Amino acid sequence: MKTRSGALALVLACAAMTAQAHVASNSFLSMQVKGAQVDGALELAVRDAEIAVGLDADHDGKVTWGEVRAAQGALVLYLRQHLQLSQTEGRCELSFGTVQINERIDGNYLWQPFTAVCPATVRALTIDYRLLDPEDPSHRGLLTLSAQGVAQTAVLGGSRALQSFDLRHPSVWYAFVEYLQAGIWHIWSGIDHLLFLLSLLLPAVLVRRNHRWQAVSQAAPALLNILKVVTAFTLAHSITLSLAAFDIIRLPSRLTESVIAASIVVAALNNVFPLVTEARWRIAFAFGLLHGFGFAAVLSEMGLPQGARLVSLVAFNLGVEAGQLAVVLAVMPVAYLLRSTRFYQGALMPWGSTGIAGLALVWFIQRAAG
Repeated sequence: MKTRSGALALVLACAAMTAQAHVASNSFLSMQVKGAQVDGALELAVRDAEIAVGLDADHDGKVTWGEVRAAQGALVLYLRQHLQLSQTEGRCELSFGTVQINERIDGNYLWQPFTAVCPATVRALTIDYRLLDPEDPSHRGLLTLSAQGVAQTAVLGGSRALQSFDLRHPSVWYAFVEYLQAGIWHIWSGIDHLLFLLSLLLPAVLVRRNHRWQAVSQAAPALLNILKVVTAFTLAHSITLSLAAFDIIRLPSRLTESVIAASIVVAALNNVFPLVTEARWRIAFAFGLLHGFGFAAVLSEMGLPQGARLVSLVAFNLGVEAGQLAVVLAVMPVAYLLRSTRFYQGALMPWGSTGIAGLALVWFIQRAAG
């Protein structure tokens, strides 16, 4: 009884979370280098700007346009302290334009244009990005840097807060490493993708008999179930990620994100009211096609650099797979060891799945409503 009560409390806690809880803290930083000048813009989520400089002056839980404009001075000061550009000849002098608001699928963002004047023609640019370092160590900046018709991308922040870019000879290998890391980071920070996969993997160590979940007697069936689900999900999202990355097929972001949330609800409730048991790989494949469009949305924000489009796409996808595999290897051995326990069969499977479904339903409603 205590086990069920504890699981129920966990479910209620999860259900109380807002839709923003699944969203990774990312900013979008674009720069174009022309001679000794760098023109750029930073998109920072309003929720992150509130953490950084406190936009909500009257503490009513809402950030108004007037409050944003009133806080621009504080925002500019914060950016000067946490974002610096330099080259061999010295630091580039930053100046900031008027802040604006840009709406994205996961909420409103501040769009802050800027110009950096450097001491000489920029041939190599060093970026020091430390936004939200103490407040949110998981925060990252997704950079697109263009010079002489060639785009480079990078993930800034954390252990890679300080990075240098050669604008004369951009390296294909550098692009591969950056997109690989971006793929890993996205799957680890994208809780919705992980919850969908987890919902499908929880029953992998069980078998349905006499209208009940029972533990598999051997490891081989569990491994086969895991392999089928992961392979189907990988194949499906790889197909749509590639199609979207090369602009062959595109879907509206709101539709994609809403269906991703709905896929989690379906996968999780299938554990509580099983309609598909041995063929869960079909659910993984069908909804994996939609998750691929979700991955593509992040990739489109970064852009595919000219001269390394295919390499970058492959690297990003490999990063997603590596991050996904790491999660599977961490979770499934524990699930296999616990498969025969009352906690796993009587609490984690039904109540954990119910909690996942409830949280995903909140996401679906908020995403669909826009």
